[in-house]
Amino acid sequence: MSGVYKSIEMVGTSGTSFDDAARVAVRRAGESMRDLEWMEVVEQRGYIKGGEIHEFQVKVKLWFKLEGSEGANS
Repeated sequence: MSGVYKSIEMVGTSGTSFDDAARVAVRRAGESMRDLEWMEVVEQRGYIKGGEIHEFQVKVKLWFKLEGSEGANS
């Protein structure tokens, strides 16, 4: 699986869960980017109001393959 990859960081939010917040970020990135292949959760945090968690926030790093990068090291 040779090639060249680029990474970006995004923050997803959800009122449901950390998992859903990560999925929101990946889904949104997929609307405008092609060839997303990997993701990593970098940070998790939540917004608390009145003693309850009101929002889950996840910072994710997403990697995508650059076009024309097949065999870039040959």
